[in-house]
Amino acid sequence: MSNDKTGSSGETHQTTKDADQTLTSAQGAPIADDQNWLTAGARGPQLLEDHIAREKIFHFDHERIPERVVHARGYGIRGHFELTEAIPELSSADIFQRVGEKTPLFCRFSTVAGNKGSFDLARDVRGFAVKMYTKEGNWDLVGNNIPVFFIQDAIKFPDLVHAVKEAPDRGFPQAQSAHDNFWDFISLTPEAIHMVLWQMSDRTIPRSFRFMEGFGVHSFRLINSEGKSHYVKYHWKPRQGLQSVIWNEAVKINGADPDFHRRDMWDAINMGDFPEWDLGIQVFDDEFADSFDFDILDPTKIIPEEQVPVRIIGKMVLDNNVDNFFAETEQVAFCTQNIVPGMDFTNDPLLQGRNFSYLDTQLKRLGSPNFTHIPVNAPHCPVRHFQQDGHMATVNPKGRINYEPNSWDRDEQNPRENPERGFKSFPEEISGTKGRQRSESFADHYSQARQFYVSQTPLEQTHIADAFIFELSKCEHPAIRERVVSHLRNVYEDLAQQVSEGLGLDKLPKPAKAAREPITDLKPSPALSIIKNGPASFKGRKLGIYIADGGNAKLVEALQGAVKNTGATYEIIAPHIGGAKLSDGKLMPADQKIDGGPSVLYDAVAILMSKKTATKLASDKPSQDFISDAFAHAKFIAYDANSRAILEEVVGSDKLDEGCVELSNDQDAQDFIDSCAELRFWDRTSPSQT
Repeated sequence: MSNDKTGSSGETHQTTKDADQTLTSAQGAPIADDQNWLTAGARGPQLLEDHIAREKIFHFDHERIPERVVHARGYGIRGHFELTEAIPELSSADIFQRVGEKTPLFCRFSTVAGNKGSFDLARDVRGFAVKMYTKEGNWDLVGNNIPVFFIQDAIKFPDLVHAVKEAPDRGFPQAQSAHDNFWDFISLTPEAIHMVLWQMSDRTIPRSFRFMEGFGVHSFRLINSEGKSHYVKYHWKPRQGLQSVIWNEAVKINGADPDFHRRDMWDAINMGDFPEWDLGIQVFDDEFADSFDFDILDPTKIIPEEQVPVRIIGKMVLDNNVDNFFAETEQVAFCTQNIVPGMDFTNDPLLQGRNFSYLDTQLKRLGSPNFTHIPVNAPHCPVRHFQQDGHMATVNPKGRINYEPNSWDRDEQNPRENPERGFKSFPEEISGTKGRQRSESFADHYSQARQFYVSQTPLEQTHIADAFIFELSKCEHPAIRERVVSHLRNVYEDLAQQVSEGLGLDKLPKPAKAAREPITDLKPSPALSIIKNGPASFKGRKLGIYIADGGNAKLVEALQGAVKNTGATYEIIAPHIGGAKLSDGKLMPADQKIDGGPSVLYDAVAILMSKKTATKLASDKPSQDFISDAFAHAKFIAYDANSRAILEEVVGSDKLDEGCVELSNDQDAQDFIDSCAELRFWDRTSPSQT
């Protein structure tokens, strides 16, 4: 309903007679005037008897809930999981039984350290949480885009989070780890070194949620109908391939569009380009666990895919944006404890603590033990129990029976245990001495960090070194920098040397004392490199086409067609938002004005304009930045003979390389888009330039 306000009396007139559209109070009472508080006279005081105004203000005053302590900035999407290979021999879980069956789900991506108002492209771990509404209850696979974590025991989680968040005395820095508190904690916590190698890699500055992996982090159990158990690690592998950005790019993207990841996902799904991930499992038994060089219960360790291959059993498709961000993305409550029959936990000490913490957190955030009554958290299967009352209870047991066991006749309102279908814990034999202790098998803190580093390409290794140098340069206390470098000497000597030189240390500090001698001959794992696992095409990426007056209309059309054929998208950028007149005399509207559409927002760019316009814009600063950034970030650049002038002026005629592609016909346009499957022309960029 819309209201038109008339005159000074505050009278309103309803412009629709549709009774179904009548504005009401929360109690359902129709409202005649939603514009003015009840007053004693036109200029008199407001009256407390105005129940409509008080209800409105009451709700407004309480419409914010406490934001998450970590993972506050998140983005949620609906979708489904489809089983592609049944695994009854491994698990009796209903979701794993029937090939082709689709299970609805809700997925939430997030950053960890920043608050709700922080920017998307912080150097940070990304949360990757999936709630699957199975026929036997909700299964929450609450993971990250990195398969390991900073700490081994959940008792250290408050310390980790306190250290990485803003300092309590000053309230900054926000959404970043480049400060003394974080690195002081890391330098005194050797178990975190493997994780910070991942953190300083390009994994923590992903191009998009759509182009990153997800991991369950912990070792879990799968249990079949005969009660036999196998260990399992979960992997989400993007069918779109992996892709990250360069740090200089990330900084500029945050300035140009702090909602870059959110907008990317929203646009992709609205355009029907639904992102997909394969669900893979690494399955192993006690024999492998006993023979593995590291403890499979240690959350700071991986099991290389070369040792235990990832078996693909299903896929996730995200295809439905939420209707209301608060109702779903903000109120969704993930709990690691949410598993279903056919699954179980292990004694991973971080997982055990998470199982306690996550449930406790929901009571604080959502205000009631009845958070499962909120639609986004509610199971899609029948729910029958005797839990009752509490804040915001929307469903209570019917009838007189609210306890168990009872002797009343069994019916729909009198649920009973089901020994056949009910959840059963794996009967693991456990013995030991009670005490605060850490297993000796958790003591190797450097070997897998080294393995991760040597698995990267030389360019990625340079990015890691540069990230350490940048982050540690923000630390005010030299002792912290030196302690971190002392740990890096146990990882890889050349890395420690690069970081030391980048920080200007007088000399290399002595290697940190290792609790266990590092293993230096672990084989590289190609699966750990982003560049080695890039996409096979330009599909799902975005081309920025910078046009100006006189641009070649046929080539613009050819590029648009090639992009569409590949399953990618494009935006038109022009000196003015009104667009530009191309060579055919027609005005082409622009999606972005040049200073609002910098090249960092695109995966590749094209420049098409008349020679006269190109010469003129060569002195235009936003145009210069568009080209110089694209070139510095090793992006593929298309141009035609008329536009060459601006490239030569900005980049230099002697620097145009094979990543700069001249277009003259339709086939050239398609060939250019095909070449963009490589995403970057890395040959242009020496490691020190990135």
